[in-house]
Amino acid sequence: MASLSPPEEATYHHRHSKRYSSSSSSSSVTASNGIESVSDFVKRPKISPPSYISYSEIESEFSHHDPDFARINNGSFGCCPSSILARQRDWQLQFLRQPDRFFLEELKPKISESRSVIKLLINAEHDDEVSIVDNATTAAAIVLQQTAWAFREGRFDKGDAVVMLHYAFGSVKKSVEAYVTRSGGHVIEVQLPFPVNSADEIIDKFKIGLESGKANGRRVRLALIDHVTSMPSVVIPIKELVKICRSEGVDQVFVDAAHGIGCVDVDMKEIGADFYTSNLHKWFFAPPSVAFLYCRRSSNGGSRDLHHPVVSNEYGNGLAVESSWVGTRDYSAQLVVPSILEFVNRFEGGIDGIKKRNHESVVEMGQMLVKSWGTQLGCPPEMCASMIMVGLPVCLGVSSDSDILKLRKFLRERFSIEIPIYFRPPADGEIDPITGYVRISFQVYNKPEEYHRLRDAINGLVRDGFRCTSLSS
Repeated sequence: MASLSPPEEATYHHRHSKRYSSSSSSSSVTASNGIESVSDFVKRPKISPPSYISYSEIESEFSHHDPDFARINNGSFGCCPSSILARQRDWQLQFLRQPDRFFLEELKPKISESRSVIKLLINAEHDDEVSIVDNATTAAAIVLQQTAWAFREGRFDKGDAVVMLHYAFGSVKKSVEAYVTRSGGHVIEVQLPFPVNSADEIIDKFKIGLESGKANGRRVRLALIDHVTSMPSVVIPIKELVKICRSEGVDQVFVDAAHGIGCVDVDMKEIGADFYTSNLHKWFFAPPSVAFLYCRRSSNGGSRDLHHPVVSNEYGNGLAVESSWVGTRDYSAQLVVPSILEFVNRFEGGIDGIKKRNHESVVEMGQMLVKSWGTQLGCPPEMCASMIMVGLPVCLGVSSDSDILKLRKFLRERFSIEIPIYFRPPADGEIDPITGYVRISFQVYNKPEEYHRLRDAINGLVRDGFRCTSLSS
């Protein structure tokens, strides 16, 4: 990581380095042999006086990042500290050293410990409501597979609706096509505005989508709602939309929060959805790939008909158990969750403190870019989390999805900047609208100078009269 100027370092250190030191987090998270339980670990009082992780320790934890790149795209693949990677390697070696014993005696209890940590972090009611899976895409397949079976087995009428947001992630849209559309379901995509001016705009559009889903006597069997849309990135008023679904008689609500835990507040009792999934490798410092799927117990206290799409000998033992063994593979990413909790608790305020500082920083960097480029943000600051959309200068001539791919590659190869770009087609009658937006992320390893590099690169292109049409395929 490149060095900061003294004033920048002082600001960065003040905001991002008030955390617990490693000495405050040395206890293992187990519930046996006299070592504190997961519950005690999560709830234990803060050490006084606290010893926070230092600026140099943060640099060391992420020293495996390419130092030549401005890595301001944490939202795509996340990041994993060196100490967690080392712990992951320990688990891998434990398995390889004696795989039979590890499988028969250690794997399931250790995965249960990870599930218990997640349960407490998300305020779930029961242990068996939390399953650990590879990623949010797998979680979506589990939920949508159940929906598909309901259509095929006649529990849902052909033509009953599934309502989803137009900005749903691409793989989730494909999953809906594969499971729901092919099984006879009618899919309604709620068209959301962008840029977004208020949460009310999203709520109003969602209500229209539900009314469309209920037209002609149909029932809305599932609402699939993002918590934080990926591209363009906007925090959705999820609690309000879930309440609307309940009042409108929607059978089930599934929240796709690929960018959830570590990025926004995640409380299952407050959100009230039937299903909720979040990756842990995006904003919770896990190695790729690991996610959780929360499945609320049914109203009669029974389990839902949910199964992992990879069928193993555990089929029929409940989704949490099925997901804990899907054949021989590397489970180490699932086993380091308690160690990740120790890592985040080295930071002032733990994961909540990290979220707050990341949000404040990404808004500050976004506003700095807007001021320099003379553009606008894609949403109000209160509707972003640790990512924000920033309009590019109109004169760059972003006019297609092809343009944004070429421009992203150009910024990577010419300026060593990694940044995703979104193309917003102009609406009818718009004159010189902003059609290109970058999505910037902020995580604990980021520094202001990385965003200054992006600012200066774009300003240089503007001065040179650059247009996207000059880029070859």
